[in-house]
Amino acid sequence: MAASNKSTLATPERLYPNLVGGVIEALETIFGMDVYADKAIERLFKANRKWGARDRAFVAESVYEIVRHWRLLWYLLGENPSLKRKKLYKIFALYRLFSGKWLPGDDPKWSDIASEWPLIQKRLDQINDPNIRESFPDWLAELISPNKEWTTLAHTLNQPAGLHLRVNTLLTTREAVIERLKAEGVEATLLPYSNVGLQLSERVNVFRLESFHEGLYEVQDGGSQLIAPFLNPKPGERVIDACAGAGGKSLHMAALMRNKGQIIAMDVEEHKLSELRRRAARNRVDNIETRPIEGSKTIKRLHHSADKLLLDVPCTGTGVIRRNPDTKWKLRDEYFQRVLSIQREILDTYTDMLKPGGTLVYATCSLIDDENRRQVEAFLERKKGEYTLITDKQILPTELDADGFYMALLQKNG
Repeated sequence: MAASNKSTLATPERLYPNLVGGVIEALETIFGMDVYADKAIERLFKANRKWGARDRAFVAESVYEIVRHWRLLWYLLGENPSLKRKKLYKIFALYRLFSGKWLPGDDPKWSDIASEWPLIQKRLDQINDPNIRESFPDWLAELISPNKEWTTLAHTLNQPAGLHLRVNTLLTTREAVIERLKAEGVEATLLPYSNVGLQLSERVNVFRLESFHEGLYEVQDGGSQLIAPFLNPKPGERVIDACAGAGGKSLHMAALMRNKGQIIAMDVEEHKLSELRRRAARNRVDNIETRPIEGSKTIKRLHHSADKLLLDVPCTGTGVIRRNPDTKWKLRDEYFQRVLSIQREILDTYTDMLKPGGTLVYATCSLIDDENRRQVEAFLERKKGEYTLITDKQILPTELDADGFYMALLQKNG
């Protein structure tokens, strides 16, 4: 969202009271009830089923952009954040002007902000603090920013993420999917840094397309598509995906293994594994076995049994702020410390499932060094001589059109 020198657009759009009210209601839910933006919007859409596609797009875009720039908007307003409706309507009006969108200056609801915009714009031009301009809490910026070009990275994290697909190479090719999508009215191009990835020219609900239901592809960020090849699973191997979730990376590994060998997908949440089983059936993958983690016995039963191990561990999600901008405001230090503890425990215990001589990948969707390289270094120190770091990689949204990921490839010494 870039500041505009104009307070109106050449072709104004109507601001329907029910849609603006929906934006305000979503903000109240997000910041007043600690609900994430995607869930708040989903709840709002279910309660307003008569809204059309344009209505939903207006509400979703407005909510996400206001959440992204929450700190900056309140700074420009010169007030502390509030959930009073009158104040939230002012924030909505300020967002409209800031992003160069039309605002009816003769409407009493918006007239104050419209008249104050020239002064507000001067305040905007005088901001030198990137944490304010890019709307990040100071403490979170300090955690992310060491050894990174923070101003550029923060700005990039405020840009909406693109829509990427991972082609199911068990069934088809990228070129064939491009032609199939074209026939369905969707434009896609090759994702340059992933040999199984596509990027769509605009956001489309691909879940309604017949090509999706045929299992020809999965929605998966391009950065995430780099993790399974980093582990390099081979046909015939036994691979354990110990934090599988709904299984995006398990499915990718199955394709790399050409559906041969065994993947054991594990998670503490059974409903995610149920979703993985549905996805595997759609993808025509049959070498994945799901196992819920019910305690330490689940891990002990697989002692020294895996040729390769993927630990895509719980993390702060700072690498996917483009998709979940309210992470900036909902992340708390106590949760951060708890995540660090969980990551340590997973590294110390789940690695017992790996055979001597086997390899593992430790991965996060985080940009914070404490969760990434420092976590790996501490593990190597605790397990002196037992493991060797082969290589690691930090993927930044400033370098690729992708979410932020960290991955470390380690070998268990025989």
